[in-house]
Amino acid sequence: MTLDFSQVFSYWQVLLQGLGITLAFTLSCAVLGSLAGFVISLLRLSPFAPLRWLLTLYVEFFRGTPLLIQLFWVFFCFPVVFQLNISPWVCVTLSLVMYMAAITSETFRGSLKSIAGEQHDACVALSLTPAARILYVIFPQALLRAVPTLLSNVVSLFKESALISSVGVADLMFVGQNISNSTARPVEFLTAVAVIYFVVAFPLTRLVGVVESRLLRRYAL
Repeated sequence: MTLDFSQVFSYWQVLLQGLGITLAFTLSCAVLGSLAGFVISLLRLSPFAPLRWLLTLYVEFFRGTPLLIQLFWVFFCFPVVFQLNISPWVCVTLSLVMYMAAITSETFRGSLKSIAGEQHDACVALSLTPAARILYVIFPQALLRAVPTLLSNVVSLFKESALISSVGVADLMFVGQNISNSTARPVEFLTAVAVIYFVVAFPLTRLVGVVESRLLRRYAL
């Protein structure tokens, strides 16, 4: 078999459209999942023990099971169990957000514990409401400490998002597989897909190191 990578350029627009869908899912689910993860990390510090146990079970379940199984369960079982007719896009978004919330909650839980007790005492002394304390004091500091790990989580989510092609969402992986099947050129197109994933993910991994070495040192965290 003679390799001909020039055929890839004939489909570059379709591949870019698939990449756009992949990035849209990654960014939206990363933001929603991170916000949900922060809320979960706060609730896991609650004095109400049953709530802590329930959320800990949630986090450990989603961290300890493959994302593909979670995706299949939401896609195939969720509509049956809850008698709902939901689109594949909603299923994929729900799966990725729940997964991202679980892994980022651990990131935020560690950053919350690193905030000095004096910060909480100062909030009490200033008579700040719980909402103001979280929004203006706790969240900014926790976010700053969690940035490097959060960026790593986003990179992981970007790579894991290739699994959504298994439920028919036309992301980059889905498009690449379809083109390789229709053209009988799996080597060229799957290699191109791998290169595209690398080109996007590699700068983000470098960014993690830059943020950790410069931003965090600047603020002496």
